[in-house]
Amino acid sequence: MSHYITSESVTEGHPDKLCDQISDAILDDALRQDPNAHVACECLATTGLVVVAGEMRTKGYIPIAEIARRTIEEIGYDDAVFGFDHKACAVVVSVGEQSSDIQMGVDCDKNKEHEQGAGDQGLMFGFACDETKELIPLPIALAHKLTKKLAQVRKRNGLTYLRPDGKSQVTVQYGDDGRPERIECIVVSTQHAEDVSHKQICKDIRKHVIEPVCGNLMDGKTKVHINPTGRFVIGGPPGDCGLTGRKIIVDTYGGYSRHGGGAFSGKDPSKVDRSAAYAARWIAKHVVKAKLARKCEVQVAYAIGIAAPVSVHVETFGTGKVSDRKMEKAITQVFDLRPAAIIRDLDLLKPQYRKLATYGHMGREDLGVKWEVCDRVEKLLKAVKKG
Repeated sequence: MSHYITSESVTEGHPDKLCDQISDAILDDALRQDPNAHVACECLATTGLVVVAGEMRTKGYIPIAEIARRTIEEIGYDDAVFGFDHKACAVVVSVGEQSSDIQMGVDCDKNKEHEQGAGDQGLMFGFACDETKELIPLPIALAHKLTKKLAQVRKRNGLTYLRPDGKSQVTVQYGDDGRPERIECIVVSTQHAEDVSHKQICKDIRKHVIEPVCGNLMDGKTKVHINPTGRFVIGGPPGDCGLTGRKIIVDTYGGYSRHGGGAFSGKDPSKVDRSAAYAARWIAKHVVKAKLARKCEVQVAYAIGIAAPVSVHVETFGTGKVSDRKMEKAITQVFDLRPAAIIRDLDLLKPQYRKLATYGHMGREDLGVKWEVCDRVEKLLKAVKKG
């Protein structure tokens, strides 16, 4: 029987995503000055106020308030008429030093095993499937394309009544064979100026956003909802308090696959919440790219201060050409999942995280990130064949 899967995305002006971008912009600046910086940076944004808090260990000086204001301006909150702008909002900073107890487990010179340990315990998931060229699920791929297109028409296409906050949601119908067939429903909500009519918004968004992205998968039965409440003038932090790390499903696979316990933004790669999630995605994508399975989910888990993962689990949902247990064995031979090795292999100490804080961390071939590069396909195939 056919079934439906729904995913959502949000624009860069969404209050939670604004906070993610501030946190990751601060991380990028820390890594730019000191690649070995340790950062755990959270942000809260509400009417007229941004609060940045957390822990940091770095040799550089990070102008946190300045970075926050610059990020807010670049997102598009640059006029008081929007209810929130970079010049008028207060920025409160409360950042302390990283706990020395955590340092004992993470730093190789302090770790009893004399190698970099995991920054915390936790479990992480990576996923890939053959539904799109990026090997991510179709619902989240389309949802991201809609919000990205919404931002583009706001900035470049002359729809000056649009404001930075916005959301999309896409429901895809799947057939008996598990393949996507058509779009069942599309929802797009966009913040707008007060003097524009709902009719004009619906006409423009359908023409300039929805049809260019989704037109080939829509049919006469596809339901389309544009600003379904009829009004979205109050948006951004004045409309909804924003927090770092509150859009983790948007950041990954849109609910199609599982997610571990931790968010990504504001965390340096010594935190396996981030680095191991990227590594798990890297591995899952290799499995699908090698045509060893149509779908692959990889779970890894760590203990704080210990380098090697405590477990690696693979699930191919009945689409694998070899057993999942055989796949696990091959994966552990080809991929080193210790934190220092992940950081080295995926080049995670370079500033690159602000750009990832919107429109997903996975499938981002457009940004050239290493966890989307499948350079070990032949090694994986040989390891599977060898058994």
